[in-house]
Amino acid sequence: MAVAASVGLDARDAVVLQNSNKLTVRLTPCEVLARIAPPAYQVAQLEIEIAQRLAETASPVAALEPRAAPRPYTRDGFVITLWTYYASVTPEVAPADYAKALVQLHADMRRLKVTTPHFTDRITEAEQIVASRDQSPALADPDRAFLGGALRRLRQTITDHGAPEQLLHGEPHPGNLLSTRHGPLFIDLETCCRGSVEFDLAHAPEDIALHYPGVDQALLSNCRALVLAMLAAWRWDAADEFPDGPRWGRAFISTLRQGPPWPSLDAMTRRLAGS
Repeated sequence: MAVAASVGLDARDAVVLQNSNKLTVRLTPCEVLARIAPPAYQVAQLEIEIAQRLAETASPVAALEPRAAPRPYTRDGFVITLWTYYASVTPEVAPADYAKALVQLHADMRRLKVTTPHFTDRITEAEQIVASRDQSPALADPDRAFLGGALRRLRQTITDHGAPEQLLHGEPHPGNLLSTRHGPLFIDLETCCRGSVEFDLAHAPEDIALHYPGVDQALLSNCRALVLAMLAAWRWDAADEFPDGPRWGRAFISTLRQGPPWPSLDAMTRRLAGS
């Protein structure tokens, strides 16, 4: 609220929309979305640069707050970015519309020349968590060995596939897609990375791949397994603040042990959330 006030925005209340490793709040009555994170959990400058570049092409992404300078703000040891707040018009985006927005986003991203991490960098982060008992002290040794092996195997299988790679959203799951009067809009661009479009599709509901042209189903299946393995590792990170993280970590490992067909992240999320 103080950051918003410092740039002339009328922020008298803050409503928490999401609280995990990052915090998302709606500031009123100025109707601004603020995203807050410790410095270790953000790449705000990259996210802002990509959002600005995509806005120039009318890409389906949420816009930065136009009444504030497009930059990260720092206060009390946190990094804050300010975005346009969009009211939801429907609870969910129809699969065909979801896929159409993702196809357009990928097409727009292919034209961007920016330096981003590779999707395998995220595998490396997950492997480091699994390999370190200091980082994942509660992870049982049999699960540690299984998860480490799964990450190595899936990395090799996917990279050996040799699919075309491009700039990706990184995590285009339903929680990062808004249904607005402007159409579906993706948020949370700080997860952008390079990889195959199947890596992005692995985060989306299963029906989305049915509407996305040219999907490599074998690659998609392995990417779905990879996403579950990485999430399992992150949920066992001692520094993780995801609500009820260990329960989710156990469920991801149990699902991986069962073998294919691998469920989508959305299917797993609905199952674990009880919806």
